[in-house]
Amino acid sequence: MSRRPDLLVPRMAEHTTSIFGEMSTLATRTGAINLGQGFPDTDGPQVLKDAAIAAIQDGHGNQYPPPHGLPALREAIALHQRRFYDLAVDPGLGVVVGTGASEILQSAILALVDEGEEVLVFEPWFDIYAAGISLARGRRVGVPLAGPELRPDIDALRAAVTPRTRVILINSPHNPTGIVFTPAELSAVAQVALDHDLLVISDEAYEHLWFDDNRHVPIATLPGMWERTVTVGSGGKTFSFTGWKVGWASGPADLIAAVRVVRQHLSYVSGGPFQYAMARGLGLPDAYFTEFRADMAGKRDLLAAGLADLGLRVLPTQGTYFISTDVRPLGFRDGLDFCRELPARAGVVAIPHQALCDDPEVGAPYVRWAFCKRPEVLQEALDRLTAALG
Repeated sequence: MSRRPDLLVPRMAEHTTSIFGEMSTLATRTGAINLGQGFPDTDGPQVLKDAAIAAIQDGHGNQYPPPHGLPALREAIALHQRRFYDLAVDPGLGVVVGTGASEILQSAILALVDEGEEVLVFEPWFDIYAAGISLARGRRVGVPLAGPELRPDIDALRAAVTPRTRVILINSPHNPTGIVFTPAELSAVAQVALDHDLLVISDEAYEHLWFDDNRHVPIATLPGMWERTVTVGSGGKTFSFTGWKVGWASGPADLIAAVRVVRQHLSYVSGGPFQYAMARGLGLPDAYFTEFRADMAGKRDLLAAGLADLGLRVLPTQGTYFISTDVRPLGFRDGLDFCRELPARAGVVAIPHQALCDDPEVGAPYVRWAFCKRPEVLQEALDRLTAALG
């Protein structure tokens, strides 16, 4: 049977290609340093490796774990939410574990958004949000981050609400910009949700990667928001084991019950031994999380200083793995063209914001760089950039 281009359902046509796939292919083809994809090039804590190995050797988790997550991990997630945010989560009914935060996010969108309903999302956004909304037959409504430092525009958010709006999808610390929403910004988003009786899906995959005084605050901690918020976390991002693909959601029992219905029909279960390891990780002392942030902040500072020395305008990086820059000071008007030229010209890969926006003009001059790499890799990337662009 010959392949026919019309077999893909129309609503998924815009998701045929991924900017991350395109840039990673370019990195491989040219031998470029890949500062596009957000994964560390060093492993996380040995104690988690040991826990996963022990679970395998002891026969724990080698068969199907419970469909909503191992009880030990669900208990650890509930204790984590209490410890860091004073949120009272029921480990029995208020937690669901999945194959990474990605599956949890898609499950939440599919569970809570019906055909034709609108999801408000600040842009630039992470690309799986767009695909998930299309899978749900929902309608994506982008609300551009505004100003020279790309902050939430609450007036624009409020103006985007219609009778069809169902969900506000937020991400803080924010990928790709690296901003952390302030308490005032979160309170304003919450007020929009409360005024219009909207649900919130809060992607907090980078919750432990906030820098300086830009402390992460879950929107579920704000008055009236627990009852309407699904909070998503990531073991891969928190412990630098992105290949283990363990993520979770927590929240009120009725919302988590809805997410569970969908998620159990996707991967059903996964990562049994890794779930034991993540439970161990969530109980690590405060020193781990403090040192984790300090290590990443040092890498941020190294890359940010080098990019600034090249003449790029470096936006304040308050959290995540990512620095965003404005490429216009180097004479470029289009970040996509810049990123497509960069691998062959400089041997470095980055990601253009433009590919993560409904309106290409919103992200046109901005580029995202990942700093979750060894310092010597970051320095080599800067040396290459300096030789090509300096």
